[in-house]
Amino acid sequence: MVWQLDLFLTLLAIIAAAAAITVKDLLSAVVLLNAFSFFMCLIWTQLGAVDVAFTEASVGAGVSGVFFIATLYITTRRTKD
Repeated sequence: MVWQLDLFLTLLAIIAAAAAITVKDLLSAVVLLNAFSFFMCLIWTQLGAVDVAFTEASVGAGVSGVFFIATLYITTRRTKD
């Protein structure tokens, strides 16, 4: 394994997670959470856990992203803050 790639992917995942909890727009938060899930998928692949990476990609980015976006159609996109 290349430790520089692991460090880079970990930093990208941390940045995506931190940005997801700080943005005010909920659609942006959903996109950032999907990006976090994608980076986690790449980290799991780099670590050799392909089955966990596949599950993270399909459930973490796929299904939960669709559920979050469907929920946004029912609620408002922006907070009142």
